[in-house]
Amino acid sequence: MHSRVPAHPVVIRFGRLGDTILLQPLLHKLRCRYGRKCILVSLGDCSRVLYEGHEDVAEVRHFDQQHGSLWLNPRRLRTALSMRAMRGAPFYICEPDVRARTKVRPMLALAGIASEHCVFIEDHPLRPDEHWVDWLMRFADETPDAFAGVPGAGPGLAHAPRLAPTQAERNGARVWLAERGLEGRPLLLLQPANKRTMRWNGVRQADDDEKSWPVERWAGLARAMLQEMPQASVLLCGSAAEAGYLASIGGAARHAQVIVPKEGVPLGYLRALMHTAHSMVSVDTGPAHLAAAVGCPLVVLFGNRWPSLWTPRSGVGSAVSVLGGLPQVERVDRIGLDQVVQAWRQLPPRPEPLARKLAEDALQSDGWAGCRSICRTLGIDEPARAANS
Repeated sequence: MHSRVPAHPVVIRFGRLGDTILLQPLLHKLRCRYGRKCILVSLGDCSRVLYEGHEDVAEVRHFDQQHGSLWLNPRRLRTALSMRAMRGAPFYICEPDVRARTKVRPMLALAGIASEHCVFIEDHPLRPDEHWVDWLMRFADETPDAFAGVPGAGPGLAHAPRLAPTQAERNGARVWLAERGLEGRPLLLLQPANKRTMRWNGVRQADDDEKSWPVERWAGLARAMLQEMPQASVLLCGSAAEAGYLASIGGAARHAQVIVPKEGVPLGYLRALMHTAHSMVSVDTGPAHLAAAVGCPLVVLFGNRWPSLWTPRSGVGSAVSVLGGLPQVERVDRIGLDQVVQAWRQLPPRPEPLARKLAEDALQSDGWAGCRSICRTLGIDEPARAANS
C-alpha cells in the first residue's frame, strides 16, 4: 500500500475519436480518486486536440498507429520507453479488444510496469444492456493491488462526457466563419460520413456500409432545414478526404446556403462550431459524441449497432434523439427522410442555463458584438445590459 500521494494515474486507450471522447468521465473520476490529473496514452492526434490542457489531463502521449511490431513502430516504441518514468503510477488499461491488448502488454513489459500497478478492463466484462460510459465508470472503481488504500471517488459524478472548446479554438472558429460570411447566422451541422465511408479508391459502396444514408436524403434534409430556418446556413462536416463525397451532397441540395468546405473542418474548429451551432444531424460516429459532449442538440442515425451501448451522452444536458439501431433497424438507409426531419424539428433547444452561459462567455471574451452574434445564432434574447451598450 502506498503511504504517499500516488503519481498521475495513467490511462491507456487506443481508440478512435468516439472512444476517446467517451473516456472523459473516467478521466475525471480517476482525478477525483487519486488527486492528480491523468496521463493519457492514446492513438491519433485527436486525443491531443481533445485533452491537451484539459482539467483532468496532465499530459497526452500519442502515436499514429498500433499495427505491426513494437520494434518497427518508432513513435510507439518511444512512448513505451517514456513510460519507464511512470513505474510508480496506477495504470488503467481501457482496451477491451484482445488484439489491441496484445499491443499494450509489450509496451508495459518494455517499460517495466509491475502487474500490481495495473488493472485491465477486459477482466471486468461489459454487463447486458450496459452503456459504454457506465462500463468505464465501473472500471474506474477498480484499484491496482499496489494502491489498495486509495478510497473511491464517491457518488454524484456525471456519467456523460463534457468537452468544451478552448478559447483558441473559439477564436479560430470565429475567424473561420467570418472568412466564409457565416458569422452571426444560425448554423446547422450535418455529419454524413463515418470512418468506413472512404476507401483508398473513393467512396465505399453503399451496400457495404450500413451507416450510409443516401446522398439524396442528406440533400433533402438540408433543404427541409433551410425551409424551416431560411436565415441559417447548413454546414457539411467532415475531413478533407471526405470533401468529394460531401460535395456530391452539396450539389444535390442545389442551395447556396449549403456549405461544403473543400479543406474539411479541423477537429478543434468543429468542436467550437458545435459549441454554438443550433443543432446537428449525424450518423453514428465520433463527431456525434463530440456534439453531445459540447452541448449541441443532436439527432443521430444508427445502423447495425445497439443504441443502448453507444448512444451519445451530453454532460451539459443537451438533447440527443436516436433513430434506428438494433434490434429493429440494421441499416441507416432504412430510416426515412421524413423521420429525420421530424426528429430534428422536435429537438428541444439548448437548456436555457447553457445558452445563457454561452452568451455570457462571449460577452467576457468578445465583447458586446460577440455576445449579440451568439444570441442571434442561438435564437435567444440578448442580456439586458447588452441592450444598453
